[in-house]
Amino acid sequence: MDAPAGTVTDLYRQHHPWLLGWLRARLGCPHNAADLAHDTFLRLLGNRRPVERLDEPRAYLTTIARGLVIDHWRRRDIEQAWTEAVAHLPEAQAPSPETRALAVEALLRIDAMLDGLRPKVREAFLLSQLDGLGYREIGTRLGVSERMVKKYMAQAMLACVLALEDGGGHGG
Repeated sequence: MDAPAGTVTDLYRQHHPWLLGWLRARLGCPHNAADLAHDTFLRLLGNRRPVERLDEPRAYLTTIARGLVIDHWRRRDIEQAWTEAVAHLPEAQAPSPETRALAVEALLRIDAMLDGLRPKVREAFLLSQLDGLGYREIGTRLGVSERMVKKYMAQAMLACVLALEDGGGHGG
C-alpha cells in the first residue's frame, strides 16, 4: 500500500518518477511519457477529490494516466487515418496544418460521441449515415421495429447536437 498523499506537490515529488517510468514502458517514447505524466498531474489538480484523502496515490495516478494513454492512442489512430485519407491529394489541395488540426479535433469529438452511444444506437446511426440505409432496412438488419430505429436515430442525433455544443465553444 502506498503512503497516503499530502499535497499535490508532495504527490508529484513522491510519484512522478515512478509514473514517468510506468508511462515510458507503455508508450515507448520518453517525450510522450513526459507529456502524459504532466497531463496526469494537471488532471489531478482539476479534480475535486482532495489528494490528502488518497489512500493509494499510485493506483489513482495509474487510473488517470491509463485514460490519458487510451486517449493518446485514439488520437494517434485518428490522425493516422486522416493522414492516409488525404495522402492521395495533390500538394495544392492538401489541407493546411490548421485545417488538419480542426479536422482531427472534429473527428475526435465524433469518435467520442459514437463511443458513448449504446451499440444498437451506434450501429443504426452508422448504417444510416455511412451506408445510406433507410429505417426499415436498418430495423431488419438490427432485428428491431422501424419505430425503434427512429428512437435510436433520435438518441444519436441528440448526441451529435450535444457533441457540437461541447466542441463549438472552444474555437474562439
